[in-house]
Amino acid sequence: KVGLFTGICMIVGTIIGSGIFVSPKSVLANVEAVGPCLIVWTACGVLATLGALCFAELGTMITKSGGEYPYLMEAFGPIPAFLFSWTSLLVTKPSSFAIICLSFAEYASAPFYPGCDPPQVVIKCLAATAIVLITLVNSLSVKLGSYVQNFLTAAKMIIVIIIIISGIVLLAQGKTENFKDSFKDSKISIGSICLACYNGLWAYDGWNQLNYITEELQNPYRNLPLSIIIGIPLVTVCYVLMNISYFTVMTATELLQSPAVAVTFGERVLYPAAWIVPLFVVCSTLGAANGTCFTAGRLVYVAGREGHMLKVLSYISVKHLTPAPALIFYGIVAILYIIPGDIDTLINYFSFAVWIFYGSTVFALIVMRFTRKELVRPIRVPIVIPVIVTLISIILVLAPIISEPEIAYLYCTLFIFSGLIVYALFVHLKFDWAQKISKPITMHLQMLLEVVPEDEVPK
Repeated sequence: KVGLFTGICMIVGTIIGSGIFVSPKSVLANVEAVGPCLIVWTACGVLATLGALCFAELGTMITKSGGEYPYLMEAFGPIPAFLFSWTSLLVTKPSSFAIICLSFAEYASAPFYPGCDPPQVVIKCLAATAIVLITLVNSLSVKLGSYVQNFLTAAKMIIVIIIIISGIVLLAQGKTENFKDSFKDSKISIGSICLACYNGLWAYDGWNQLNYITEELQNPYRNLPLSIIIGIPLVTVCYVLMNISYFTVMTATELLQSPAVAVTFGERVLYPAAWIVPLFVVCSTLGAANGTCFTAGRLVYVAGREGHMLKVLSYISVKHLTPAPALIFYGIVAILYIIPGDIDTLINYFSFAVWIFYGSTVFALIVMRFTRKELVRPIRVPIVIPVIVTLISIILVLAPIISEPEIAYLYCTLFIFSGLIVYALFVHLKFDWAQKISKPITMHLQMLLEVVPEDEVPK
């Protein structure tokens, strides 16, 4: 039931979250000049587009939901696919969902605590409430989740357009002094560029979201590539123009000192209507959270269908025809990430883990060009594109380790490969005691949630 317009909204709405409004300074901090900063934002958009085009070929060649999971399964077998689902289900996806909802909670609660920071308990309770409501909406109806996504995407595009038009007006008035000598005092090295790209690519993360719901797209052979070709370049243009707008009213030093760049921009340009910026940032974060939940819940569903998670997670609600158990599981894990006081370290290495699998998946496309020639490819990208994306992925993974080695990268790697132990015990060997525990759990959840396996859903 997901058409072209909703597909574009899913991409735009999931990519544009809190990042471009709150912290574009993280890119600037690594390159230390306006010119390289704008180049990095553009380059990240180009890389996201190239990666998404590779995923478009994969998605139309293997029309299964679950994003990278079915592609790794087809190319390399169950173990790499399980490691991806293990890392995504327990770390990258729910922690990203939690952080987006925490960002929403901070902005939503700020007006009620003028002059001071909102209490952490208020922020966490509000974030947990947002997770519950978003999970409930997407569990009740695919259409309702789509409508919510379309509405919130439209809301966030309003503030994007306001910021861009304000910047164009200021440029027309001659506010160009911050762009003079835009490469002066820049810090250019492979390490600094890669770290800047990490931060930029975090803001672009979500470019592969439609591949998680391929089975729910109307005419995926047409709508998947069209949504990508329209959606991601649109986001890239918006990001670059918004950064230009920020620099019309802030020097590089002022931007680095701003706690929330869009709010500072609003206070200087939109006053006395500056209050609309945090309001629309709330809509933006909710939209990103809704898009993340809508798509990532399908990964849990597909992993359950393949026997890599509890079987009940692959069941579908009889009443609502949604993967309700998978969505509820995803929401519960996300709430668990809200409870700890600080998960910033985990999020800082999100890109490290995620680009290992992005690179592996694009490399799978190259491998299947030779090993799976019989597969029909409605879209066929030039082979040079996946080669470039694979090489850039390798650089993105290795460069930060070489330039700024930290023990957390080792912990992240160890966690990924600890999935091998879980796979051996519960998937490959299938111990009897594990089956005895999982069967009653599956039966009780099946009755409680009124869900059945996909092939038993009434037509």
